[in-house]
Order: sequence, then C-alpha cells, then structure tokens
Amino acid sequence: MTEKSFRTKIRVLYGDTDAGGVVYNANYLRYFEFGRTEMMRERVCSYREIEELGFILPVTECWARYKAPAFYDDLLTVETEVAELSRLKCKFNYRILRESGAGSKPKLLVKGYTVHAAVTREGKLTRLPDEILNKIKTFAVTVS
Repeated sequence: MTEKSFRTKIRVLYGDTDAGGVVYNANYLRYFEFGRTEMMRERVCSYREIEELGFILPVTECWARYKAPAFYDDLLTVETEVAELSRLKCKFNYRILRESGAGSKPKLLVKGYTVHAAVTREGKLTRLPDEILNKIKTFAVTVS
C-alpha cells in the first residue's frame, strides 16, 4: 500500500465465522466493502450521497488471496486505496491485517481488489460526475 492508503479497524463478529471457527471466506468481501465505504465517506462523500446524484458503483470484478485465517474477536485493520481511476470505473486495492501483540508486526491475512463501474439506476454505463472524480483523483494511485 502507499501513503494514499486509508486504514480502518473492524472486529470479527461470531456470526462472521464458520463451523471451523475461522472467518468464512466471503466475509472478507464485506470487510473490503467496509474499508471502501469508510474511505469514501471520509475522503469524498457517502454512498448515499452518490446514489442521490443518480448513479451507483456496483462491483464488476473482485479477487482475493487468502494468506492466513482470522478468528472470532480478532481486531483487523482494513487498508484500502484507489489503485486506478478513470471516468467510468475505479479499482480499489485492499489488505486485511490482524493486530498483533505489543511490538509485533501485524499479520497479513488477505489481499485483494474490487473494480467498480459507474452506472445509472437503470444499469446504463455512465461517467463519474466531475465533483466525485476530482475528489478521488487527489488520492488515487493511477489516474487515466
């Protein structure tokens, strides 16, 4: 991740774990969403405000690489960054780390990305509004 990364913390709920006592794999996508949503809220605007502008940002592609499990009650750090930005889409990169004891380095659990296209409520591809695009440009790693 870069200096443009956003960090937020989330604690694993019991309901996020499977019968083996580890976080169920699909829940990491929810953690990605949590990081992305909080980053957008702090740096740009809330997703509610985006919807009020007449468009949404659905996931069109996602990928995750699982490195180590998370468990109930773990405190996780979700690192999020806008890796790529264009008028029609943006790609977010993520890293999820488990907090370690005092003086220990956090453990990388999962890394991944999601790609989002700007579409109207009717599902038609559209351009990101300039006011949103310009705000995201200030912290995007790559702009095309």
